[in-house]
Amino acid sequence: MRSAQPIRGPRWDIAVPARPGRLPGVTMAGFSDQANEYHELALVPHPAVTVLIELGEPSFVIEDDHGARQSERVVAGLAPKGIRGRGLTRKTACLQVRLSPLLAHELLGASSELGGTVLSLDDLWGRAAVHLQERLTAAATWEKRFTIAEDALIRRRDDVRRTVDAEVAHCWRQMVARRGRVRVEGLVTEVGWSRKRLWSRFRAQAGLTPKRVAQLIRFDHAAHRLAAGHAPAVVAADSGYADQSHLHRDVVAFAGMTPAAVAAAPFLAVDDVAWPDLHG
Repeated sequence: MRSAQPIRGPRWDIAVPARPGRLPGVTMAGFSDQANEYHELALVPHPAVTVLIELGEPSFVIEDDHGARQSERVVAGLAPKGIRGRGLTRKTACLQVRLSPLLAHELLGASSELGGTVLSLDDLWGRAAVHLQERLTAAATWEKRFTIAEDALIRRRDDVRRTVDAEVAHCWRQMVARRGRVRVEGLVTEVGWSRKRLWSRFRAQAGLTPKRVAQLIRFDHAAHRLAAGHAPAVVAADSGYADQSHLHRDVVAFAGMTPAAVAAAPFLAVDDVAWPDLHG
């Protein structure tokens, strides 16, 4: 297991699993902070469904522009508007799990309800969500917590056996491989479906339309380039935007802040530590 301190932003201690997981499409990190420096922190959207499970007493609230407000066991779907965290106490610890949207469909269901909002894991898993939180809190080490969480996800997959269309999975893989720089019409041709059918099936299983997901993936790549210190004009050109103004509009649309603010976002500052293999 690896622990590290980010260069800027709130001073979290971060733990990541020592070995690759058994379930493709899942990444996990453990966060703890004895000072809980932030009182309100804007969160930058990521092309994954995020599950946050607090360890111990409630220490923060996650909310979005729709008025959804959750704590303790939180699920954030793809690209919620104005998502932010509010600190409640001086001490916090949580496990964060990122799920590819298609795996989230298999494990959580309700994918169309997960697009653009936050909700409670209890709404999807019932009492099992509370039981999982209790076991994670009682575990003595992060490595044990990672194992407990992974075991719970695998059991859920095996019990539910919800499937994803091969055509939808193909489109998702192509979007990720090309960093969102795809033409949906080309994907329609590749899978042999009508545009209407692809739109309907993709949104039902991924939570957003194909076009919106491709835009989110492109935005995510650009956001990490900005956080790495690259100039907006360079990021715009390298990420497939028409110009710097196009990048600006997309960043504001997804994150609700300017490219300069995104570049300094604390959660992006820790991504290279918490998710070291995602943005090579």
